[in-house]
Amino acid sequence: MTQSKRETERKYDAPSAEDTSWLPELTGVGGVAAVVEGGTDELDAVYHDTEDLRLARASAALRRRTGGPDAGWHLKLPLSQDSREEVQAPLSETVPDTLGELTLSRTRGAELMPVVRIRSTRRTRHLVDSEGAVLAELTVDQVRAESLRGMTTLAAWTEMEVELAEDTEVSLLDLVDKALHKNGIDRAARPSKLARALEETGVGGVRLPDTGAETVEPGSAGDDVLRYLGEQVRTLVRLDPAVRRDVPDSVHRMRVTCRRLRSTLRSYRSVLDREVTDPIRDDLKWLGGELGAERDQEVLFERLGSRIEALPPELVLGPVAARLKAWNVAGTDEAHRRSLAALRTPRYLGLLNSLAALTEQPPLRRKATRTPEKVTAEAIFKEYDRLAGRVAHALELSPGADRDVALHEARKSAKKTRYATEPARASLGKRAKRLGKRVKAVQKVLGDHQDSVVARDALRKLAVAAHAAGEPGFTWGLLYGQEQSVAADRERELPTAWADASKPGLRKALAP
Repeated sequence: MTQSKRETERKYDAPSAEDTSWLPELTGVGGVAAVVEGGTDELDAVYHDTEDLRLARASAALRRRTGGPDAGWHLKLPLSQDSREEVQAPLSETVPDTLGELTLSRTRGAELMPVVRIRSTRRTRHLVDSEGAVLAELTVDQVRAESLRGMTTLAAWTEMEVELAEDTEVSLLDLVDKALHKNGIDRAARPSKLARALEETGVGGVRLPDTGAETVEPGSAGDDVLRYLGEQVRTLVRLDPAVRRDVPDSVHRMRVTCRRLRSTLRSYRSVLDREVTDPIRDDLKWLGGELGAERDQEVLFERLGSRIEALPPELVLGPVAARLKAWNVAGTDEAHRRSLAALRTPRYLGLLNSLAALTEQPPLRRKATRTPEKVTAEAIFKEYDRLAGRVAHALELSPGADRDVALHEARKSAKKTRYATEPARASLGKRAKRLGKRVKAVQKVLGDHQDSVVARDALRKLAVAAHAAGEPGFTWGLLYGQEQSVAADRERELPTAWADASKPGLRKALAP
């Protein structure tokens, strides 16, 4: 059983823990009406990580802490600059399986072990408003750290932390920060106790993962592509715990990340050796497919639910909404189990390791050393030519099943073209962005068309089930007709959207 909370905080160097006369008066700062003493706690935390500190390198931390009001296991995952999500589990002797799974995308299956112990004497003050509600918590910690690997090495320091209450605006943190700085209290040089403890006890300084960009010239084609790939790999790693915990929209975002990675590895084969990247693309395609069932179910339910809500009550005959909801519950549960099963397979673990190796030791080809403008433009042009051919083929066909398939293929090609423009923005700037925006408009038209195709198939199955149960089929047929109309509208819109995206000037602007 786990629970989570978002914490937004900043850390400061503090001259002393026992004598706090250096602490400025904060009453009156940003609605703070009083500063209330909160007592003292003795905290004892053992941090776990891999031999090569993969969690710390990814700005994550896993600890077992006793003392204080929230004793237990804590997994801290990065959000924004000042914010992290803390997932908590009850106290136990070993790492809880639930938290172990949430670390997998960062540890990639490497063994977790104790690396450092941090004990703190914590003195707490509450910053409260005029009604006594806590706005923030200010703590001064007298810290003692020791290495748990090899020879024991000790370190000690004092620091202060200001953490916002859950509903407090971030602006208060800025105001408190300004007041502290004015009184000579500066932000801590390290982002966390763990980072300082690892460094000062000799366990190892925290560094960012290698991006591979160090192996090529800055500003080269390889540099641009590797930096983009690194961003997408880090996004996939960050989304893994969210998908496991069924956070809204996480599956969709992870699936899109898989597509971006696949498309980039395909479009930029001139930069990266396909003998290495093609197996990775296959694994990304597999993962996207496993995640797809859950995302498709979500999209369908939202689409059909909004259609039903928009109908006049007199046109809703039978338990239409109830049947749709029951269908969605059954489908969603099955699809989420499929997503989780995929994330627990050796194939997924292998993919994580392959992506790490790709970014840290990239299989560069000769064109990686060239200036990016020509290399990225060539990649975009190749994808665009495929898209143009598929759109032309689809428009030649009469409405029907064959045209639906052709339009779906054109949609997938539009995505690849759009994604090819994204790494190019570093060198081609607005020129690449402009073409990507026009192609996205085509993709949107084709996407809505494909969604109508999928929706009609689902509506037919729902109508058959309703008929078998003796329920009226009128509303299902009405919704089917609406989706037919939507598809026809999108087919009429496509030529105009394509004309905007295929203007020669858009491509001419990309030419070196």
